[in-house]
Amino acid sequence: ISEVVKKNLSVKSFTPKETSETDTFDRFVFSDVHIGMDANKDGYALYEMLWNEDEIEKRRELATDFILKNKSSDTIYIDELGDFLDGWDGQTTRKGHALPQNMDNQKAFDVAVSFKVRLVDSLINSYSKIVMNNVCEDNHSGSFGYVVNSAVKSILEGKYPESVTVVNHRKFISHYYVGNHAFILSHGKDSKNLKFGFKPQLDAKQSEKIDQYCKVNNVYKNSSFIEFSKGDSHQMIFDYATSDDFDYCSYPAFSPSSEWVQVNFKKGRSGCVMYNIDYDKNNKNMNPLWFN
Repeated sequence: ISEVVKKNLSVKSFTPKETSETDTFDRFVFSDVHIGMDANKDGYALYEMLWNEDEIEKRRELATDFILKNKSSDTIYIDELGDFLDGWDGQTTRKGHALPQNMDNQKAFDVAVSFKVRLVDSLINSYSKIVMNNVCEDNHSGSFGYVVNSAVKSILEGKYPESVTVVNHRKFISHYYVGNHAFILSHGKDSKNLKFGFKPQLDAKQSEKIDQYCKVNNVYKNSSFIEFSKGDSHQMIFDYATSDDFDYCSYPAFSPSSEWVQVNFKKGRSGCVMYNIDYDKNNKNMNPLWFN
């Protein structure tokens, strides 16, 4: 880990971008990158999908260009909602079944750290403030995800101490505030307790869980507009109506579908989402990026 940090922590002369006042902030949300997953292990998958280091980097570059094209502010919040890596030693966190993978643990670690460091490196000259929130409690990455994100935090806060903050969320549900907004983050499944996680569509049982979380943590008192953001389902379904108290948003996977999903469900769509959000009002400009 120290070698990877040292390699990435090349501190050059860097002058933080000056902040200009705007009514909006930017937010970029992605989930389920599944670094290390092999979507066509034997070469006979229903849909021939590559998911290797080169493909991951291509999508990272497309996402970067998309962020800059839709930039509205000098501040951006980057939310990664879990399952950043596909597993440890070819197993999920619960070690329930083997996963087809094309990287060993060391390679997956290197690729994962590089992904987030390069993402911020490519944005740092355009944003004066970057806050990265990483969900580290999920059903694929688990502790491996925390180790990767801990290294990312050391590198990025070391390189850009005045401009970048990395927050690694180890609870199953956590939240943060921006202006009058609260964003509640969860992968949707955890590493040990939940047999069935948060579904892509909101139901009464899930609504009660979120409501209790908001009451216990005073989220209702400290914000006017609340979004519950989750990954896991690999579907983009945004519900702004079922609850009068919060929005329920299920985000798409950044990675293509696994071979298991291809056979049991369908090819699926993968992507990420960019927002421009008014600090004080519930005005959001939302743009999804879909990958081929």
